[in-house]
Amino acid sequence: MNFASDNSVGANPEIIQHLLTINDGGLPSYGDDEITQRVKDKLSEIFERKVAVFPVATGTAANVISLSAMTPSYGSILCHSESHIQLDECNAPEMFTDGAKLISIAGENGKMTAKSVQDYLDMGWKGVVHHAQPSAISITQATESGTVYQLDEIKALTTVAKQVDMKVHMDGARFTNALRTLGCSPAEMTWKAGVDVLSFGATKNGCLNVEAIVVFDPDSDIAKQMPFRRKRGGHLFSKMRYLSAQLEAYLENDLWIKNADYANDMAKQISDAVEANPSLDVIFPVEANIVFSRMTAEQAQKLYDQGFYFYDFPAAGKDAYRMVTSWITKQEDISKLVAAIAEI
Repeated sequence: MNFASDNSVGANPEIIQHLLTINDGGLPSYGDDEITQRVKDKLSEIFERKVAVFPVATGTAANVISLSAMTPSYGSILCHSESHIQLDECNAPEMFTDGAKLISIAGENGKMTAKSVQDYLDMGWKGVVHHAQPSAISITQATESGTVYQLDEIKALTTVAKQVDMKVHMDGARFTNALRTLGCSPAEMTWKAGVDVLSFGATKNGCLNVEAIVVFDPDSDIAKQMPFRRKRGGHLFSKMRYLSAQLEAYLENDLWIKNADYANDMAKQISDAVEANPSLDVIFPVEANIVFSRMTAEQAQKLYDQGFYFYDFPAAGKDAYRMVTSWITKQEDISKLVAAIAEI
C-alpha cells in the first residue's frame, strides 16, 4: 500500500488508450503536429488567453528551461529554502542559467512571504555591480510542505517582484491539487495574479511523463527564447505527439480536475485520522495531497509492518513522516490506513 509519492503510481488508462489511438500513421515532427496544436488551443482556453505552450518530459526540465529564459547568468532567483529547485534538482537551475544564483528565502509552512522577499531586496542588491542581480522569483504551488499559496499571497509576492522588474515563475508540479483547494480559475491563480511563466505539472496527476511550460505572454522575449532553450536543453522531442497526446487526454473531460479532487480527498481522510489520534501530530496544514505527520519510529514501524509504505522526512523535523495520495489511491487502502493510525 504505497503512500510514498504520487510519482510512483501508474498512468490513467484513458491516457494510455489515447497514445494507442494516435500511434498509427505519420505526423509532422518536433511539435508541428495537429495534436500539439490542439493542446496549445486547449490550454489557451483553460487560461482564458492565448498562451505559448512547450511540452517537455520532466518537471525539472520545465522549471530550469523556464528559469533560463527569465534570468541572466549574473542574476539571482529567489525561492523557498525547501523548494524543489533549491534541494532536488542537482544544480540544474544553475547550469541551465549559465550560473545564476539561487537565493533561499525561509518561511513557515513551505511558503515565502512578500515581507521576506522585500526584506531581502531592501538589503540593496539591485543595481550593485558586486552582487548577483535579483531577476526572478519562483513560487511552488502546491508547496513541498503540501500547503497552498492563497491568491492574496501570490499577488503580494508578484507585486514586490514587479516593482523591481523581476519575473515570476510558478513551479506547478501539483498545480491542479492547489487549484482545486483554492476553488478559483487557472487564470486567477496565475497570470491574473502576476505570474509570467508556469511549469504546468501532469506527471504526478495521472500522466506518464509530461509537463508543459506555459508562457502567458506569447509575444514576450521569454516566449521567443523558449523554442531554442528547449532544444538546447534536450527536450524538443522528434515525436512530440506522444507528449502532447498525454496532455490532450489529461485535459479531456476534466480528467485532470477529477484526478486532483480524488487525491485531495484521500489525503483529507488521512489527516483527519492523524488529528484524531492524540499521540500524533499533523505538521503542516493539509491543503493538497500530502500529509506530514509526527510520530515515533516505533509507531511508524507498526505501520510499515502492516504493509504501508511511506517516507520518513527529516527535512520537516524530528520524527517527521510524509504520506502522499494520488489519483489511483484505493479507498480500501485508505480505510486500512485510517484504522491502523487509530490504533498506534
